[in-house]
Amino acid sequence: MPSSDDYDCSISELKLLMELRGAEALEKVNSTYNGVEGLCRKLKTDPINGLPNDTKELEHRRTAFGKNEIPPAPSKSFFRLAWEALQDITLVILLVAALVSLGLSFYKPPAEHASNDSSESEAGWIEGVAILVAVLVVVLVTALNDWTKEKQFRGLQSKIETEHKFSVIRGGEPLDIVVNELVVGDIARVKYGDLLPADGLLIQSNDLKIDESSLTGESDLIRKSEEFDPVLLSGTHAMEGSGRFLVTAVGLNSQTGIIMSLLGAAKEKKDDKKEEPTTLTNGNHMNGLGNGVDKAAELPVPEEEEVGRMSKSVLQTKLSNLALQIGYIGSIVAAATVLILIIRHCISKYAIEGKSFEASDISHFVNFIIIGVTVLVIAVPEGLPLAITLALTYSVKKMMKDNNLVRHLDACETMGNATSICSDKTGTLTTNRMTCVQQYINSEFYKGNAPKYEQMDPSTRDILFNGIVINSGYNSTVVTPKNPGEQRGQIGNKTECSLLGFIMDSGRSYEDLRRQFPEEKLYKVYTFNSSRKSMMTVIELGDKKYRIYAKGASEIILTRCNYIFGKSGKIEQFGPKEAAVMTKNVIEPMASDGLRTIGLAFKDLVPAGSKKYEYEEEYDGEIDWEDEEKIREGQTVIAVMGIQDPVRPEVPAAIAKCQKAGITVRMVTGDNINTARSIATQCGIMQPGGDFLALEGKEFNARIRDADGKVNQQKFDAIWPKLRVLARAQPSDKYVLVKGIIESTVTKNREVVAVTGDGTNDAPALKKADVGFAMGIAGTDVAKEASDIILTDDNFSSIVKAVMWGRNVYDSIAKFLQFQLTVNVVAVTIAFIGACAISDSPLKAVQMLWVNLIMDTLASLALATEMPTEDLLNRKPYGRTKSLISRTMVKNIVGHAVYQLAILFAIMFWGDKLIPNTPSGRNAELGSPPSAHFTIIFNAFVLMTLVNEINARKIHGERNVFKGIFTNPIFCVIWITTLISHILIVQFGGQWFSTAPLDLTQWIICICCGVGELFWGQIINCIPASILPKSFRFGKGDVQPTSIMLSGEYDMPSTASTLPMKDGAAADHQRAGQSLWLLGLTRLQTQIRVVKAFQSVNDDSHPNSLTTSTADRLRASYRRLRIARELEQQKRAGGLRASGQVYSTETNAKDTSGIRFA
Repeated sequence: MPSSDDYDCSISELKLLMELRGAEALEKVNSTYNGVEGLCRKLKTDPINGLPNDTKELEHRRTAFGKNEIPPAPSKSFFRLAWEALQDITLVILLVAALVSLGLSFYKPPAEHASNDSSESEAGWIEGVAILVAVLVVVLVTALNDWTKEKQFRGLQSKIETEHKFSVIRGGEPLDIVVNELVVGDIARVKYGDLLPADGLLIQSNDLKIDESSLTGESDLIRKSEEFDPVLLSGTHAMEGSGRFLVTAVGLNSQTGIIMSLLGAAKEKKDDKKEEPTTLTNGNHMNGLGNGVDKAAELPVPEEEEVGRMSKSVLQTKLSNLALQIGYIGSIVAAATVLILIIRHCISKYAIEGKSFEASDISHFVNFIIIGVTVLVIAVPEGLPLAITLALTYSVKKMMKDNNLVRHLDACETMGNATSICSDKTGTLTTNRMTCVQQYINSEFYKGNAPKYEQMDPSTRDILFNGIVINSGYNSTVVTPKNPGEQRGQIGNKTECSLLGFIMDSGRSYEDLRRQFPEEKLYKVYTFNSSRKSMMTVIELGDKKYRIYAKGASEIILTRCNYIFGKSGKIEQFGPKEAAVMTKNVIEPMASDGLRTIGLAFKDLVPAGSKKYEYEEEYDGEIDWEDEEKIREGQTVIAVMGIQDPVRPEVPAAIAKCQKAGITVRMVTGDNINTARSIATQCGIMQPGGDFLALEGKEFNARIRDADGKVNQQKFDAIWPKLRVLARAQPSDKYVLVKGIIESTVTKNREVVAVTGDGTNDAPALKKADVGFAMGIAGTDVAKEASDIILTDDNFSSIVKAVMWGRNVYDSIAKFLQFQLTVNVVAVTIAFIGACAISDSPLKAVQMLWVNLIMDTLASLALATEMPTEDLLNRKPYGRTKSLISRTMVKNIVGHAVYQLAILFAIMFWGDKLIPNTPSGRNAELGSPPSAHFTIIFNAFVLMTLVNEINARKIHGERNVFKGIFTNPIFCVIWITTLISHILIVQFGGQWFSTAPLDLTQWIICICCGVGELFWGQIINCIPASILPKSFRFGKGDVQPTSIMLSGEYDMPSTASTLPMKDGAAADHQRAGQSLWLLGLTRLQTQIRVVKAFQSVNDDSHPNSLTTSTADRLRASYRRLRIARELEQQKRAGGLRASGQVYSTETNAKDTSGIRFA
């Protein structure tokens, strides 16, 4: 069995090394291993070419040093889930009542009170057992749903994991591998935006800055270099720069793995203890406690953001409010039913008949409680969470085939309500296959074919080609096609690939130039980021001379230049006047052709007294390389390149679909305004002659901000409805745009905003948006972590598919609600009226539980699995405040309920007179055998409900309710199965289901009542919904959200995100008591666990690999560990206050060095 002894370095040695930081780590590496190269020798790896790409060798290392994955926590067993489902209060009440009923059935009253019917007393036990069986079925169905959902979700999690890849060098070749294939000894390459999947030591770096807030809570970016701090930790983000590092620890041996395993152990110990939120004594929060949003290149996130609250989706908010309303009504009706039955019984028996209380009367009271609880069970639509979960998981599964990898379930339905999409240009609307098609070199404009190397001025071409090659990421490569006529492959940054392609088109090899200047020879690199909008690389020319190559957005580069290569390579002066002429004659024509314009420049720094050419700049003493402003001024323009990124052929049609569906598409890009306008017109975002705005970032900010620099919502509202293009946009502009549109109240139903992003600095906008789309191919890991959905093909047309699925989910929920509420209204009304009028519910407890199970669980499955159609894009989006239950739906619910109640009451009061062979079942004694009369009521009710399930398939007043019914086999199978089961129950249910077999006439009457529903549905469709008042709409969104989330959580800050809130910003808990009472009382809690099963897998279990632990979760986990340790220390020191709730954070305020584990 291989072990780390086969290498000159043990796991424990490497673990201890990775616990050191900064100079301490560097000293240890140099003294013990003679530098990182020495450690590479001990680990038998090559720092330049990496490990050999040999499966046997890699497997040997996995066995010796461990795999790069954390074993997932064991999922809950089926029996555990069943036990949790059994915790529901209403089920417990039913169980107790059933057991009492069962006990009473075995109680033999004295002879004088004994019943005359012997079979009646013998069958008395059946109802109790039947209720117990029904409860058992409910529990098993719930547990089965939880179990299957958890299994599905684990499948989804592993799918997300395999999406995360990382770049390594093996056998001298760069490869992208799935992160859990990394091994100790790998030479990995980190670049801007990467999430580090393992611990390591830097070999070489360029301006590398790491966000370690996920581990240390320190929000400042940490500069890393092989010269002063070479330690890289898993779970942290590279926010700037690039580098190569040696992987030293993976999986459970990495710093993230150690924390995860510690937390796993701590969690097992206190599994049964409830964690209490911890309050801070002062306003200053502990390092990392307030770090709710990933820091992205020092992007200012406004202070007024509420970080401490859980966020809810639009549908969750509406359903939470609706569940509360229905719960209150159900509780009141149930309580009233029990009271009326008890009072009526007491008056008739003790007051009118003058009898005294007997032990056998207890069975009456138990029966009344059973009826009341059953009314409550029927009243609450506990199938609602099940329906939403089924609809979402079904959609999520199918959306994967449409290139949408959903990370957060609720993003699926939110996308159906989207009214606005803010999209990137590059890669989303365009193909991200860049080619350099126009060049401006030595005052000559080249269009079409690139100039050949021999035609160009010798001095210019050498500086131009060297500038392109040296000032590009060395992981950007152009792959020559295998077959003639095919396009070249592009790996890495596509803009850089297009420039390298230009060198190849000119007849030169960029690889030869790279070999002359290997990455180790580069003196300093200023990597590209959104604030710089440019990249610079410094090389040493000898004799203390330095050359700086720069490339970036053309207008930005031109403003930094004082000279230009003119005709025949002659150096000419270049000032603002020349820059304006060049912008007009070169850059604007290129941009009008839809090209991205890139400026290339250079600058030579020479020691004082050695200047030979006018473009050189002298320096005294040491150069301050950190003074970027000074370094980049006074450059010389080499050339301006026009790069084409063609619009994806399917995008214009996709955007037209969006516009038809009532969704506004806006383009946010870092490109020049003319390029952006040209691409927007090609895509159809802007129509010629349309009244639309296209603004640059600077002008946009000038128009929306007050004199003090703060965003004025009123000014913003005057601009955004017409805004279609935002060019030269900073990431903060994107964030402001998204936030402003979401908070705007100028539109009737409020906007729901989706946004696409690929860069690290897009993370705040992706998080702020209702739905954040990250690019699966071009997107950085930081962007993916902040997103809700990953587009695996980076294509805008996939967003349209997401809209279709989202609307389908929303409609599925609405269909189920329409159907479910009709059942609820009818069942509750008939049970209540029955209790008042005839002292008994026409629908028995077991019958109601059957109706509940069939109509909730199976109907939700049937209605939640409809496939989306293009017709869904023909209506406008609902928006944020549109009611969940529209007036059309209220009309349908009330209309069908009236029909069903009229028939059921007619049968209840006059059925014995109208239907042959049907003796009256009214006012029967407790324990009497089932009557045909009440069986007809039960049968008619279920048949009408089943037919109404077909009506419920259409919620927008469509006439043909059968349209597309055979495209949904699940619906057909469930409907037929339910019908057959019901026939068997009626004919052979007997005492168990309180049914008596019916004859042919009685069946025909029941079937006619059922089929009548279809004709009645057509009559209801003739009535316009507008005759109902506007107040007849329920489940309106954007009212203050309730304290109960659909997931069963409370809307309170978790321990992890306990933030000092502003005065008056404290969570509104005045309804917490009512909410708790309601949560305990309703059956919602049980089926909510279905949704919770998803979240528990996502939040509580160990991720299968390091990458799935998002920065937020890791940060929260680390904080919990830290807080627990602090509390423990303070308990020992006696520094904890009596309440145990308040603690000081000063002792740890300075501890920013990270985590030390001995």
